[in-house]
Amino acid sequence: MYLRSIEWDDGKIKIIDQTKLPETLEYKYLTSLEDVVEAIRNMRVRGAPLIGATAVLGLALVAYQNRDKSGESLISILKNAYEELRRSRPTAVNLINMMNVLMEYAKKNPVSHKIVSYALELMEQDVEINRKIAEYGSELIEDGDVVLTHCNTGSLATVSIGTALGVILRAFEKGKKFKVIITETRPKLQGARITAFELIYAGFKPILIVDSAVSHVMKSLGVTKIFVGADRILRDGTTFNKIGTYQIAISAKYHRIPFYVVAPTTTFDLVNNVSDVIIENRDKEEVIKCGGKYIAPIDVDVYNPAFDATPPELISGIVTEKGIYYPPYDFKRLS
Repeated sequence: MYLRSIEWDDGKIKIIDQTKLPETLEYKYLTSLEDVVEAIRNMRVRGAPLIGATAVLGLALVAYQNRDKSGESLISILKNAYEELRRSRPTAVNLINMMNVLMEYAKKNPVSHKIVSYALELMEQDVEINRKIAEYGSELIEDGDVVLTHCNTGSLATVSIGTALGVILRAFEKGKKFKVIITETRPKLQGARITAFELIYAGFKPILIVDSAVSHVMKSLGVTKIFVGADRILRDGTTFNKIGTYQIAISAKYHRIPFYVVAPTTTFDLVNNVSDVIIENRDKEEVIKCGGKYIAPIDVDVYNPAFDATPPELISGIVTEKGIYYPPYDFKRLS
């Protein structure tokens, strides 16, 4: 019931091209650093854990293609690649965290085949981490629940299994009987295109709503729990996630509905403050066009932030591979 979104295939990176969903389940090979940067920037791969895994495999690809080099020569090439990948998307911290882990290893083992092997190990660790997250989080779902989720946080946001959607699918796998409501997630429609696709692929029939219906649906359909993912979690619990998350959390608080964030510890940023985090502002075309057609005047001004910040007082719990954390949050370190 789980898809595999990325693989290493004999010196190439194989991904599911998520820009083609839901019409086609199409695979694409990335054969250069430029391909990897383009795939991340243009959201052929998306979701914080998957962005991190893709960046790590991007470094592995560079190491593989420079396997005639070693030592400082190879490290210098990897540093340049690191900078290009770092600039591809600024908000999701997994990209930096996972690349930092690989670069530290590479500095101590500056040999191509070792770097590639370790990158593949990190990729497989993501699957195991998500398995643990799904197990912890699925215990929060009970028969009769009406669960709401935002954006896409499943196999297609990770290497496989997923975070918030992984929790939902694991509960479904256990035989629990509950409903799932998914938001369309404008402007890129990750909920309508991708989450709906994943749930139907797994044999689940979700209810799709427009983003502006969230508050009404909480009341009219009796939402009992909310699970969302995260692109960055600060040490006080402040969570950066797909735009629209903050307003869902506000409405959940008003309706007294538990609001859970689900993410691996690679999503935690224990260094920066809210004011330090850059929220990506994306192209206006994403907003004024839909399905290739203009739905707004071409010359209208557009503000298109990809993420927002949800303060910790709106979050009921944070589900990780190390367990569930409850307020008050104080992540000076993760043990």
